[in-house]
Amino acid sequence: MDVKKEAQKQAEQTYLGFLKWCKVTFYWIMASALILASCNFGVEKGKDATGSKYNGAVYAPRGLDE
Repeated sequence: MDVKKEAQKQAEQTYLGFLKWCKVTFYWIMASALILASCNFGVEKGKDATGSKYNGAVYAPRGLDE
């Protein structure tokens, strides 16, 4: 077989494999994002939420005006 034809065939196979890998990776990322979004990205809401409970008044800077 001609070297150019062999190289062309191998390049096409590699390219198709790369496209397949990209598609599978994209689908996994989208599925993961969908699962995380359905779980609200792990953020808890409601009465028993264990979030940061940030209170800006507690951490307000004081004594800076001299």
